[in-house]
Amino acid sequence: MDYFAGLDVSLRSVAVCVIDANGRTAFQRLVTCEIEDISGCLADFTACDLRIGFEAGAMSQHLFFGLQANGFDVVGMEARQVNAALSAMGNKTDKTDARGIANILRSGWFNPVHVKSREAHAIRALLSSRKAVQQKCIDLANEMRGLFRIFGLRLPSRIDQASFDERVRSIIEADPNLSHALLPLLDARAALFATYRELDRRLKQAASRDETCLRFMAIPGVGPIAALTFKAAVDGPKRFTSSRTVAAHFGLTPRRYQSGEMDNPGRISKAGDADVRSALYAAANAMMMRSVASSEIKSWGLRVMRRKGRRKAVVAVARKLAVVMHRVWADNTEFRQRPLEGAV
Repeated sequence: MDYFAGLDVSLRSVAVCVIDANGRTAFQRLVTCEIEDISGCLADFTACDLRIGFEAGAMSQHLFFGLQANGFDVVGMEARQVNAALSAMGNKTDKTDARGIANILRSGWFNPVHVKSREAHAIRALLSSRKAVQQKCIDLANEMRGLFRIFGLRLPSRIDQASFDERVRSIIEADPNLSHALLPLLDARAALFATYRELDRRLKQAASRDETCLRFMAIPGVGPIAALTFKAAVDGPKRFTSSRTVAAHFGLTPRRYQSGEMDNPGRISKAGDADVRSALYAAANAMMMRSVASSEIKSWGLRVMRRKGRRKAVVAVARKLAVVMHRVWADNTEFRQRPLEGAV
């Protein structure tokens, strides 16, 4: 007989509910969020056709690979769909949520979520660490700018992050009041910036050693950050059957609302990973505004920019970059620059 297990996962505990094919509850229990405990309470159903489902979240990767290694059929479910279905229930408890997830799993009205590999998560952790430290450096620099204004000191509007310490330290040391308050802040920023430089070096080294990232970086405008971000987010080229769907997955295609006589195409959906969307936008902007290399994509983007404006053209080029990068990865080919004759 078929059984369906719904897991309502929190940080330290998991509510487990198992129902049969007719929706009758066969088992309910609250256990700790550990693979051994969850597997132990479901051990009586190993001889049956059991499928386990839970909504995607921070613990998804740990639970998915752990339960899968123990021989269970596991599926991650899109959190927005699960939340919409559970919102119709009158009372919200861990027990009722687990039963609701089991019923969603039984009905089949959900989109399975791709659980990324540990290698992809390791790359994403490195990218997130670099971004977090970089943002803290910017925050501390802005804090010092604001404190300078109180004393009538105004820094240049733009200072390179690498030379910020050199430009500011002499100003701070010239005033005893500023030295007492801001030198520790400047030292903290210097230590953070050194950490940022090390993380940036590790990222560039990882990209230079990866064959797929090297092929990505052969595309004008695509650097190591964009290449690693895209690779970690896609995780595998076979995940998408068509390259055209990659741009839609990362929210770079227009959303649409159509009902009856109303048909309202809007701006891009901004669905999916915002970091990937940001990296592709930056790569497209670099291709069109800073890269001297010509290509068909750049020539097409410049024509779009003359008709639609810069921002829409950069988004359109970012959408094409997502398609091209996936195709390069899937076909194991190189990007070929074929500039159009007479292109500007």
